[in-house]
Amino acid sequence: MNRFEDQVAATVAGHDFFATEKPIWVARAPGRLDVMGGNVDYTGGTVLQGLLREAVWVAVQPRTDELIRILNPGALQFGWEACLELRIDNLRDPENLRLLCGQKENSRWGCYVLGALSFLRTCHGCGNGGGVDLFIASDLPPNKGVSSSAALEVATLKAASAAWGVSLDGVALATAGQWVENVVAGAACGIMDQAAIVLGVKDQLLPILCQPCQPSPPVTLPAGLRFWGIDSMVFRSTSGVAYETARAAAFMGYKLICQREGIEVTAVDTKGIPRWTDSRWKGHLSNLAPSEFRSRYERCLPESLTGREFLECADEHVDPLTRVDPDREYPVRAAVRYATEENLRVQMIYKLFTSPTWSGSDSSLQPIGEILCRSHAAYGECGLGSEACDELVSRSLKAGFFGAKMTGGGAGGVVAILGRSGDQRAIQSIAQEYAAVRSAMPHIFEGSSDGVDAFGVRTLQLSLTLGMQ
Repeated sequence: MNRFEDQVAATVAGHDFFATEKPIWVARAPGRLDVMGGNVDYTGGTVLQGLLREAVWVAVQPRTDELIRILNPGALQFGWEACLELRIDNLRDPENLRLLCGQKENSRWGCYVLGALSFLRTCHGCGNGGGVDLFIASDLPPNKGVSSSAALEVATLKAASAAWGVSLDGVALATAGQWVENVVAGAACGIMDQAAIVLGVKDQLLPILCQPCQPSPPVTLPAGLRFWGIDSMVFRSTSGVAYETARAAAFMGYKLICQREGIEVTAVDTKGIPRWTDSRWKGHLSNLAPSEFRSRYERCLPESLTGREFLECADEHVDPLTRVDPDREYPVRAAVRYATEENLRVQMIYKLFTSPTWSGSDSSLQPIGEILCRSHAAYGECGLGSEACDELVSRSLKAGFFGAKMTGGGAGGVVAILGRSGDQRAIQSIAQEYAAVRSAMPHIFEGSSDGVDAFGVRTLQLSLTLGMQ
């Protein structure tokens, strides 16, 4: 075991939570750094994702009675409930689980854990022999836009499925995680976060075509290059108003384009996750080429539209995970433009990073930096901008870094910065300058680690652990 695994084992042993004579199944899920593609996973675009060193650990031990006990000691530092307890029959109804966890704001994290157990109970028949004791340890900070919720649900799925004797990995594991977010937690996310966390590899970037989840082989960054993440300290969430507005706007634009072309949009269900499709773009707005959007549709779409105006002309909203607020203004044109152009930007960066003629010179990095900065600006056009993230991007460029951008769903969170491996001191300087203005030191994300499948599931026996202490 590595240093943090030793710490997890010691932490588990120190809480007197598990039976000492029975095995415990342990899974580890790192956070992800969204290098490119945030917000096109739900429009069927390509994303490029890296993994972080920070992670969530989940340890599970089956019980012989009907009880589910969850202990999350780290929750206390955020003012959250640290303990949850219920009977396994409560897992049958996802809606009731959402209401149960939503009764208190400080227990909402339970949606991701109980949702994962609900999936295993409902879809794999787990838990017929009894419930589980489940322990959570984490050094991955929440609400930073680095997928702490996805890490929690995926680690729970991986550890609990193994403890209950079910094999769950790959795209099936990632899809299960998305189901938890969409159905139980009520978050309108795509599959990008879960797929990256499950399938990613240390020190590499994972390209994923989100239709619904088609990963390509991981890409090693050219020698001497590195991405860092600096926390803007502006919390963000995929259940936030800005994110849901931008997502809904993309689907509103998609419906208007299909309506203009006389293309029927129909509902389908993919492994319990509902969506809509059509005969031309297969329900994936990112399949619309930027040149076609610019020449045929951009001027026809309104820059913005109230929900009421949209419903009057389109009748139906074709995104099952967001609702249209009649009184809200939606940035329709910018959201559609982002869905088409961000997809192209990701493909361009992927080609540049994997080009056999890559020179590694500053001149070869300038177009990559420009693409990153253009992606950042596009967030603002969709209503997902953040003054704090703008400041970090500006400081990064002034310090000589090639490019920087807001990550994930936008409206705050972490800024990804592209530089050379020896730029650690410059990153520290940016963080310290930012801290002087914000009166708090931001978290710096550096380093990487393997994804859930590469790590696998470890077993722990407390009687042996205690015996070694």
